[in-house]
Amino acid sequence: MNQPSSLRPYWQLLSTYLRPQRGRVLALAAFVVLGIGLQLANPQIVAYFIDTASSNTAVPGTSAYAAGLQKLFGAAAIFISIALVRQVVNITAVYLGENVAWTATNALRADLALHCLRLDMAFHKRHKPGELIERVDGDVNQLANFFSQLIIQMTSNLLLLGGVLILLFLADWRVGASITAVLVLGGVALRFFGKRATPRWQKLRAADASLFGSLEEWLSGTETIRSSGAEAAIMGKLLRLARDRWRAMNSAMRANVWVMQTPTFIFALAYGCAHLFGAGLYEQGIMTIGSVYLIFYYIDLIKDPLWRINRQVEDLQRAGASVNRIVELWAQQPTLTDGPGVDFPSGPLAVEFANVSFFYADDPDTAVLDNINFSLAPGTILGVLGRTGSGKSTLTKLLSRFYDPTGGMVRLGGHHIRRAKQSQLRQHIGLVTQDVQLFHASLRDNLTLFGAEIDDGRILAVLDELGLRDWLNRLPNGLDSELAADTSLSAGEAQLLAFARVFLADPGLVILDEASSRLDPATERLIERATDRLLTNRTAIIVAHRLGTVQRADEILVLGDGRVLEHGRRAQLANDPQSHFYRLLQTGLEEEIRD
Repeated sequence: MNQPSSLRPYWQLLSTYLRPQRGRVLALAAFVVLGIGLQLANPQIVAYFIDTASSNTAVPGTSAYAAGLQKLFGAAAIFISIALVRQVVNITAVYLGENVAWTATNALRADLALHCLRLDMAFHKRHKPGELIERVDGDVNQLANFFSQLIIQMTSNLLLLGGVLILLFLADWRVGASITAVLVLGGVALRFFGKRATPRWQKLRAADASLFGSLEEWLSGTETIRSSGAEAAIMGKLLRLARDRWRAMNSAMRANVWVMQTPTFIFALAYGCAHLFGAGLYEQGIMTIGSVYLIFYYIDLIKDPLWRINRQVEDLQRAGASVNRIVELWAQQPTLTDGPGVDFPSGPLAVEFANVSFFYADDPDTAVLDNINFSLAPGTILGVLGRTGSGKSTLTKLLSRFYDPTGGMVRLGGHHIRRAKQSQLRQHIGLVTQDVQLFHASLRDNLTLFGAEIDDGRILAVLDELGLRDWLNRLPNGLDSELAADTSLSAGEAQLLAFARVFLADPGLVILDEASSRLDPATERLIERATDRLLTNRTAIIVAHRLGTVQRADEILVLGDGRVLEHGRRAQLANDPQSHFYRLLQTGLEEEIRD
């Protein structure tokens, strides 16, 4: 993983996310520059104070002495005023910087999250959710300072250094030249050590993503890990990932030590030059005490910008690693592109698979589906049977266009689905899976999927129709009750909520992957009644696990090793002793298709 080869990715991010805030950014820059000017001005007041005090040899009580005191009081008042104004300026700059950072990083997070949602399922198959979270949130967090202050502060600190050097040259060219040489040497050293440190920070960010991605996966599978006794193996993997992260962190910190110590070395050299030239020039009468004080003060003033530049170089290294990973994520483009759009007919939709084959990109030698051919008339209910790995789920994913077939064509409502916009497919296809995803939101938002156009009256009517009103009445806040992924819902209740989502969308095709878990009799009756209502006046494809659902189907499709073993009318196949479906019924459908 390499650092961005140019500054272009940095400027692209800055221009994209700071342009909408250009007013605040310009105000931030103005306050920062004003703060620098005030910081450079105050030492001049102190030097004037010292020289005025040391040169005032008038006798106390005389008018000359009083005039000298008046000058000192005036200088002190100006010094205090500048110090107070500078504090106000600094506080305002910090506030503006934080505001700019949060606005920019939140916008970037939202754009990255939307980009991830638009990427193909093949991408999500390769990348763990935890890894994507680390990129969308962790890498963006690293850019907060980059957006708010890094460029402006680095520029301002360089301006401060430039201002100090100009003032040192004005004090004496020899002092200015020697300090300039020291700073140039330090800049070369910072660049050298910084280039060595950046790749190590990139490796650390990658190690973070790998560790947190695996943690998210293991924590979500806690029940499976415990039931299979895999705790020791998982802990071994965790320790290996943690060790890799520690090594990456150790390597990055070792490289960073040189970056951190460079300003200390530079400051020591600069301070030595100040002592050497200050003492010599004062001894020769070329400089006053106030001028010598200015040299020491400005050399001391160099210390802060040097340390800040050092930290900003470190931030830039971290930002470089994060920018690189964000650019890599942006470079991932969906292979599933929208078609020009089609006009699907209203009501039930016809379905056709014509010579459809499918291979996963990471295993091109194994056909998941091979030459699948079948068609469904509008309003037909198809029961899909087959053992685990036969291709049932893949078939439904192709119809939903989560993937495109490797070969052949899928038609819906008489149209090639590649010609439809994906938003059109989502409107006309209702998908109910075994694992119902609940969001940390209200019941209303979970049912409408955050669609504000569906009113409460329609939601309540659907819940009544599905027999869920009693369940709704038990919730403390009705439709406003908060649900989450860990909400205690039975498999049947969760699937009924998924049915409600489909009812509200009113699609022409329903794809139902039945919950294979055993249900209590009351929930079973609710599911049966809801399924009848869900499939009325709709085309349906059901990955069936229960005999009752198979008896509801008009046609049966039996898959084996990615091929169609048979397809026909249910009644005809059930009465044919030579058919696969007949043998499934005789041997016990539920046990057979789960083998």
